[in-house]
Amino acid sequence: MRFIQDRVMAGEVLTGCFCNMGSTVSVEIAGHAGFDFLLLDLEHGAGDLETLYRQLQAAAGTPAAALVRVAWNEPPRFKRALDAGADGIMVPYVRTPEEAAAAVAAMRYPPAGMRGVASSVRATRFGAQFAEYRASSDAGLLTVLQIETADGVDAASEIASVDGADVLFVGPNDLSFSMGIPQQFDHPDFIAALERVAGGARGAGKAAGILLQTPDQVPAAVERGYTFIAIGSDGSYVASGARAALTALEPYRNGGAR
Repeated sequence: MRFIQDRVMAGEVLTGCFCNMGSTVSVEIAGHAGFDFLLLDLEHGAGDLETLYRQLQAAAGTPAAALVRVAWNEPPRFKRALDAGADGIMVPYVRTPEEAAAAVAAMRYPPAGMRGVASSVRATRFGAQFAEYRASSDAGLLTVLQIETADGVDAASEIASVDGADVLFVGPNDLSFSMGIPQQFDHPDFIAALERVAGGARGAGKAAGILLQTPDQVPAAVERGYTFIAIGSDGSYVASGARAALTALEPYRNGGAR
């Protein structure tokens, strides 16, 4: 079985991107581009469970690990994504260690957790590798908990201390809005929050993650202790590429320079 968890826990700096277009083609392109992981987005993305299944199939042909961001911290959402073959789950809006523990329980089979057991699903090669998958999945599947509120920052150390909580992942937009400083990512209070989350993760032997918009933000994030780094999304890459092309063409449009 292919698991990314060992690399995360070893402290490697890993990079990925969100895939929010609901496209199998963009997943395949991103996977072959060299990212370590892809975040297939069921919270804000355009896809659904049927789309997700095909995206996971596309990702399987690339070196990248395929993680799924579920829409909410509810066990059925974990079960469907994991059975479809996700290498891990990203959980939005985790504010307390109790919510973190509930997420971990949804990741694991009984008796360690409460994930429903189905042996003939895609994750187990439709039953051919159920015993192997069951033996390794509880420890091997990656659990990424999003810190998106001031409450989550305050509880970062306690959340990171939950057994099975692998990555504390900052969602910058939501966190900045929660703190009353929307999109002021250079604000001293926001920087202090980033350092507190990274410190809480590090103190518990876990990884800190964050979404960045551009590669030039990576050095500062790594300096603060972030090792699980997502940079943009398939949708943002398409949009920025289209805008750049149009900017270059603008002087020649509508009767402009020849």
